[in-house]
Amino acid sequence: MHKYSSLIAVILLSAVTLACGVQINIPVTNINTIKPVTEEINISQPETSSKIIKLTLNFGLGELNLSPGADNALVTGTAVYNIKDLKPETHIEDDKITLETGDLEIEGIPKFKDKQKNKWNLKLGVTPMDLNINAGAYEGDFELGGLSINSLTIRDGASKVILRFSEPNQTEMNDFIYETGASEVALYGLANANFSNMRMKCGAGDYTLEFSGELLRSADVTINSGMSSVKIVVPKGTSARVFFDGGLADVDIHGDWNSKENGYFLSGGEPMLTINVNMAAGSLILRN
Repeated sequence: MHKYSSLIAVILLSAVTLACGVQINIPVTNINTIKPVTEEINISQPETSSKIIKLTLNFGLGELNLSPGADNALVTGTAVYNIKDLKPETHIEDDKITLETGDLEIEGIPKFKDKQKNKWNLKLGVTPMDLNINAGAYEGDFELGGLSINSLTIRDGASKVILRFSEPNQTEMNDFIYETGASEVALYGLANANFSNMRMKCGAGDYTLEFSGELLRSADVTINSGMSSVKIVVPKGTSARVFFDGGLADVDIHGDWNSKENGYFLSGGEPMLTINVNMAAGSLILRN
């Protein structure tokens, strides 16, 4: 896997030691950059098309953009990088496919000759898939509407991510798991994701979960967060209930939400959206 997590740890350690007046000699690693390389990404439709493909994207620092549109393929697009070791690699084993950033070994504080560049623009096909995204500190823009995602797992570090399901997911999604550090994450069109269970674990940061789209079946959502701001937006006409546990957190309600002794409720027909929020500190915002 990628060594970017060690880079973040070194930067944080440096800040703490400077603030405390502690002198620690940390080696400096010179990172040589090259003229930016644009590499074409083209992963064909697997022959095992009767199976659900397990697609994993391992990405470090940089910018990752995903959208539908890989005609007659699983993944198409480009990767642009200016550090040789960031050359993307593809591994295929039966129905398991991994696209990942090459390993960049960093020991100590990195010193870049030029500004680091690592950007993937990828299009995904409509093949039924379990999609896993593992990333470091990065910016992500994901449009996943109209795909056939059986399960979705995202794990990243300090990130800024916008994810949209602008169109309905073409299959029932079993689980949607999102685990992140201190981040800014906005998820839109979540009703269109068509999941039965969603679990989000997040650290300090700002998080928006917007459930527009068509809720075709009842769904359960669990959010566990640290000191953060969590905004939940459920459109009028959708039945929803929110149960909240947060000793040091405030709840801000606007719209048609009704507060009762054991939670917050939004009237509508079937199906029902059930959201459990566990927050150490911060604020929970409910909107229509």
